[in-house]
Amino acid sequence: MRLRHIEVFHAIMQAGTISGAAQLLSISQPAATKVLQHCEMRLGLTLFERIKGKLHPTPEARKLFVEVDKLNRDLLAVRRLANNLKNNPDEAVRLASTPTLSITVVPAALATWRSKFPKVHCTLATHHTSDIVNALLLGDVDFALSLYDPSHPNIASEPLTQGCMTAIAPIGTWAKKLNNVPLPVAQLPKNLIALDLDDHLVSRVMDACDEQGLQFTTHTVVQTYLLARTLVEHGAGSAVIDPFTAATADHDKVQCRPLLPVVPVDLYLLTLKSTPLSRSALAFVQSVRDAGADFIAKTGGENTAS
Repeated sequence: MRLRHIEVFHAIMQAGTISGAAQLLSISQPAATKVLQHCEMRLGLTLFERIKGKLHPTPEARKLFVEVDKLNRDLLAVRRLANNLKNNPDEAVRLASTPTLSITVVPAALATWRSKFPKVHCTLATHHTSDIVNALLLGDVDFALSLYDPSHPNIASEPLTQGCMTAIAPIGTWAKKLNNVPLPVAQLPKNLIALDLDDHLVSRVMDACDEQGLQFTTHTVVQTYLLARTLVEHGAGSAVIDPFTAATADHDKVQCRPLLPVVPVDLYLLTLKSTPLSRSALAFVQSVRDAGADFIAKTGGENTAS
């Protein structure tokens, strides 16, 4: 099937009639009929049967439509991108970030960036780091943000800002004067809301506790820092979470204190090596750097990355 065949076939499947398809494609009905006939001839298949004056797709056409519909969506995306590149050369931005960053730093950075680049097309995707690496290698995104350095030979990683794992607890757990004052791990509340041990940041916290021979009883286990933060806001316990999520907590309900010894948390910029970023993408990165530093300041963490 040629591209024109695909367009006409897809339009007929959507409209249900050749005249409707012609209107969708802004072509004449005879032209649409001619393309359909040529398509069927090339395929050696009958795609539509006319019954009582109406077109009915054959079983073969229905099966074909499943794949053609996917291709049509991809084609529309290509057209949108091409149109944006035409109007804003080298100014399309495609970003992926991990779930934690997509609901914390990225929205704040986007708001600032958008004020300077109001017309630039921007696509935001949320993936885990392993999927982000694949997206970068396949060229699906221009750059990505993660709290984890994948250490891949073809991926460049640059820390944009650095904070530390932060203990959060319901308001009144500590004296008010201790807000944002480092908390020794030995003084952590014993019944913590725990996160999945597969998380590399959680593993670092556990290592810091093990070095001091500390053990904690856990009755609640969650999979995301956001859920841990929400539970703490509702008074369901205390937790140790990343500083960016901690910064979004309702400080009328919780208190935050960076952990001691420090368990560093880097916000990494991930890019494909030897692939320069566009002007607008570089500006977005700077907005992320600035927003990340602001988030760290809210939790009393220290921004040590240049």
